[in-house]
Amino acid sequence: MSPALEALMQGDGTPYPGKGVMLEPFVHQVGGHSCVLRFGEQTICKPLIPREHQFYKSLPPEMRKFTPQYKGVVSVSFEEDEEGNLCLIAYPLRSDSGDVENKDPSSDCEPKSKMVKWSHKKHSSLLMENDNYSKERSRQSRKEDKMKSYRDEMQSQQQAEVLYFSLEKSNMVPQIKHNPWSLKCHQQHLQRMKENSKHRNQYKFILLENLTWRYRMPCVLDLKMGTRQHGDDATEEKKANQIRKCQQSTSASIGVRLCGMQVYQSDSGQLMFMNKYHGRKLTLAGFKEALYQFFHDGRGLRQELLSPVLRRLREMQAALEACESYRFYSSSLLIIYDGDPPRTPTRPRHRGGEEGEEDEPSDEEEEEGAYGFPRSSSSGCSNGMAGGSGGNSGRSSHSSGEASGPAVDVRMIDFAHTTCRHYGEDSVVHEGQDSGFIFGLQNLISIISELEDHSTD
Repeated sequence: MSPALEALMQGDGTPYPGKGVMLEPFVHQVGGHSCVLRFGEQTICKPLIPREHQFYKSLPPEMRKFTPQYKGVVSVSFEEDEEGNLCLIAYPLRSDSGDVENKDPSSDCEPKSKMVKWSHKKHSSLLMENDNYSKERSRQSRKEDKMKSYRDEMQSQQQAEVLYFSLEKSNMVPQIKHNPWSLKCHQQHLQRMKENSKHRNQYKFILLENLTWRYRMPCVLDLKMGTRQHGDDATEEKKANQIRKCQQSTSASIGVRLCGMQVYQSDSGQLMFMNKYHGRKLTLAGFKEALYQFFHDGRGLRQELLSPVLRRLREMQAALEACESYRFYSSSLLIIYDGDPPRTPTRPRHRGGEEGEEDEPSDEEEEEGAYGFPRSSSSGCSNGMAGGSGGNSGRSSHSSGEASGPAVDVRMIDFAHTTCRHYGEDSVVHEGQDSGFIFGLQNLISIISELEDHSTD
């Protein structure tokens, strides 16, 4: 094992058995189609895409605080454990130099004896004794029936666009066992690797900071940013498809659309998930209501989160306005906060009715939209300028907010279609700012500012 990866794993709290690291589904992935896996408490990994890898390795210093920390590259193999379960195992690369493009598996993974080739699978000890074999077959049949029932249940969940899951209540912090979207991405990726396993069993993955690791109950909002989603290298079919998605969603009108959401409602102990298919259908009014729902904990609006989020968005806007030639096509914006923060005297929760008092809605509130916005809002945000020129107040940090305030995080992710003039092989070189992404930021700032103003009325 390389000293760098060993140090990373030790710092991450990842146990190292000497045979690589078993990767698990990352349960807080709420959007995107790429499979994101949990490497350790503070680290995730995802398939290496050359353009995205290039972006992280050549990231301008002023943009680093707005993106996850890049931690390197590992080699991932597709294997079976002793019980026949499919696993993804990460091994260190022998060298992080040269071309690590995700094409040729080559031979830069650690123990080759550990590689399981599907074309050479052994039936192991199941056939050694007829009696044991019979029992194993019976147990395997029950296991397959159970897995089929589980897959059917998960398939129905994955087809739903908005889901609610109840978490077990106890003295411990509730744990999210699985997320329907992350599980779907994980299963699809395993299936693709299984289909290709006769020809290839090693893949490059990049290691990135896990932005959720500090939070007891992460609430995550994934927003697809910009008025254009296709890269310069997209096929005509892909280009037409992406243009259609933008035109039929809020991407065209306000430069941002909902791509996924996970929010904890502390009053009921439920997690609410919303996927990208629902996000594409949202009108401007629906998008505003979804934002309200993201900042609502079931008891009341988490008003204390809005100012830190706005501060962070304005800092990001200023940084992007200074970024020459970059285009962040199909990139997303993550907003993360803790849905179940530690309760201390210095960090009161604004959760109306926490002491058993239920806040009765006023007549004025009953005339509002489903999530608190006025039914006939005149702000519109069509030009994207309201609230978009605010100053950069406060000190920036990865988790924004004052020392005694709530911890929130706002980051850019997903750079598979990013381009700038420093990428020498690109046929198209853009000048100036990424106006589409900035347009989306301006509108997002306007909508959250409107939400903040309305919540204090």
